Amino acid sequence: MIPFAKVADLLTEVLPIENSANHESVRIHLQATAERIEQELGRERQLNEYEGSEDDWEQQPLLDTPITVGIDGGYARAAHKQGCFEVIAGKSFVAFRREDATEVPSAKCFGFVQTYDEKPRRRLWELMKSQGMQENQQVVFMSDGGEDVRRVQQYLHPFSEHLLDWFHITMRLTVLQQQTKGLQQERPETGADVAKQLESIKHLLWHGNTPEALERITGLSIDLSLIQAHSVPAAKAANGLAEFEIYIKNNCDFIPYFGER
Repeated sequence: MIPFAKVADLLTEVLPIENSANHESVRIHLQATAERIEQELGRERQLNEYEGSEDDWEQQPLLDTPITVGIDGGYARAAHKQGCFEVIAGKSFVAFRREDATEVPSAKCFGFVQTYDEKPRRRLWELMKSQGMQENQQVVFMSDGGEDVRRVQQYLHPFSEHLLDWFHITMRLTVLQQQTKGLQQERPETGADVAKQLESIKHLLWHGNTPEALERITGLSIDLSLIQAHSVPAAKAANGLAEFEIYIKNNCDFIPYFGER
């Protein structure tokens, strides 16, 4: 994210020159440098805060390909086993540029701690601007569908498109298929039918047919509810399916026809 020459300048600023340097001196210099960079970042961007007007955007030069931003959230363990904290990280990628001689990198990574960073939207905006992003450029956000992630990217760019990453759908379906194995051992015919219906749901979601996929999920949930009181594997599969249904409902507007995309 930072040019090599600037990195060298920052290292010179952070690291004391004296031979008597110790870890406390480095820590103090590092903290001071981080605070200065944070002040230079500017205030946090607000919703729908776009630069210029649509007339101004039409006058901008020809665009590169769309900027694709993959963004995901996860939890990391704090030091000394003091619980966990959420980290949001991602990568902004430009497939090609009209001028090959450009010195702007085509891909940049970013990351921040959700509960600590006060300017996540500004940070991501400045990163994309450093890649040559224009207001009339298409920007595609691909995420895991989490609420915290969506708040960061939503309304960040006037021509942005928001998609649920297929990986996160198929990962949850894989877990559900694993949960049916116990049911297949206990009730082979029922377990095989549940596994077959899950494959059908996966097929519907791949083709962007979310309404029918949700209907199949509801029907399968009813079938499992009839036997879950007498079957531990069925109860486990029913709970997993209920969570998956909520996940799809919360992200149904961000599920495209993956086969075409």
